[in-house]
Amino acid sequence: MKDTALPQARPRAVLFDLDDTLWPIAPVIAAAEAALHAWLAEHAPRVAQAFSIEELRARRLALLAEQPHLHLDLAALRRAGLEMAFADVGEDVSRIAAAMEHYLAARNAVQPYDDVLPGLLRLAGQVTLGSISNGNADLEVIGLAHHFKVSLAAAQFGKAKPDPAIFLAACAALGVAPAETVYVGDDLRLDVQGAQQAGLRAVWMNRTGSTAHLEAGIVPDAICASLEELIAWLEQQLDH
Repeated sequence: MKDTALPQARPRAVLFDLDDTLWPIAPVIAAAEAALHAWLAEHAPRVAQAFSIEELRARRLALLAEQPHLHLDLAALRRAGLEMAFADVGEDVSRIAAAMEHYLAARNAVQPYDDVLPGLLRLAGQVTLGSISNGNADLEVIGLAHHFKVSLAAAQFGKAKPDPAIFLAACAALGVAPAETVYVGDDLRLDVQGAQQAGLRAVWMNRTGSTAHLEAGIVPDAICASLEELIAWLEQQLDH
């Protein structure tokens, strides 16, 4: 754990990013896309035959470049990509809803890091917890929703990190000032810089030992490799 800032106001709340902060997301997305493609092969074979997983991904990225507002709702982006693919090959578009259900079920089959559940339980006795995510994880399905008093998702809120509005809205919903709130996330620009610009303290959850913050010129209030380190840092702040 590395503390890079002077003590500030006593924290009353901690807000978490989700993907790659509480669980690894790349293997989950890879498995979910493979599951979706297998489903398409059985239920919409013309789509699966015409487009590989990689080709569907490339088409989504091209669509996002044309319609950047879709970054607010990644499920809507994926759905729009499927609509285009189904239309291109003359497949029955009524099957898209079932395809998305199948994909989202696999996308929510995440495995939290080992430190997450015990860490959240310990933190709950010290501060109020919430979450902010640009992704489409469903905390109810995953089974973690009850740990958080407030959970904001960009798709529902209408603005995404690093926009200060989503950080400020979460603070307001928790009834705490930004200066009394700590945000924890893995992305230097979206999470750390975004939270700091909204007046929150920001902890970079750096589970890999990366030094990317040095190149990016971003100075987190603390750098932690686990929730254990986060709790140790937070307890120092609570003692001040």
